[in-house]
Amino acid sequence: MGESFDLDYRLGERLGRGQFGTVYKCVSVSTGEDFAVKIIDKFSGCFDCRFVYSEIKITLLASSKNQRSVQIHQVYEDITAVYLILDLCPGPDLFDRIASHGSFYENEAAAIITELVEAIAECHRRGIAHRDIKPENILFGSNGRLLLADFGCAALFEKGERSLKGKVGTAAYAAPEVLAGQNYDEKVDVWSAGVVLYLLLGWTLPFNGETVEEIEAAVKKGDPVCFPKEFFPELSRGAEDLIEQMLARDPAKRLSAELVLRHPWITEMSKTWQINMHMILPFLCLPGITTVIAAAAATAGG
Repeated sequence: MGESFDLDYRLGERLGRGQFGTVYKCVSVSTGEDFAVKIIDKFSGCFDCRFVYSEIKITLLASSKNQRSVQIHQVYEDITAVYLILDLCPGPDLFDRIASHGSFYENEAAAIITELVEAIAECHRRGIAHRDIKPENILFGSNGRLLLADFGCAALFEKGERSLKGKVGTAAYAAPEVLAGQNYDEKVDVWSAGVVLYLLLGWTLPFNGETVEEIEAAVKKGDPVCFPKEFFPELSRGAEDLIEQMLARDPAKRLSAELVLRHPWITEMSKTWQINMHMILPFLCLPGITTVIAAAAATAGG
């Protein structure tokens, strides 16, 4: 760990606050380069050095040679706090983009969810379950690439075993087996991604409530996912099928991240452009996105 954060960086504006820390912008004194710093206060009621060091270890494991994860550059510790120096993602996160954009067209949503599930699949290949997939933890780099952030709830798992436990994450995106206190596997991340896809397409959540307790009850109740016409006036059967399989209540029947990427709706949506989806993604959620995609599709069609 580094010697002194205050000597190497100048602290800037606050960017956000999470369950286990506050994120600020900071500037390297030596290079002038901008970064984000997550400051975890040792005197906060939720500080536990075991969880902090686990987050550092898992973030390093997830980000090493991985373009789909926010990178961790340095770690500092003093008597008051732990400081994680991270990539600065200057644009709005996916939550803010959804809030300002409204519901997405299917090809737009497919591009975003493909990038997200590819990020999840890479974590799973490394034996990491994120356990807090939600729009606020889905960031975008300066080149528009989707980046998975905040591994504070993440855990290592053994492949093929339901070795994970603990009620973690955010109720609206958490799988029913997590909220029920059962042991579970990495497919809880697929459930959460399914909720994100539902939100992208309908601008609403599949399980709602006025309080956290009501949301948890709705998730655990067991009702099949539905697609009200007021939110999904023209949703394709392929999109419905993928969401239903991602939100399967039986984890054994729920798709893995790898199988999500091979679902016919994903592959068909990618063909509609006849170009690489990674060329489209940097423009998603920006002004004029509909015009950009329409123009790209027209160009591809000759």
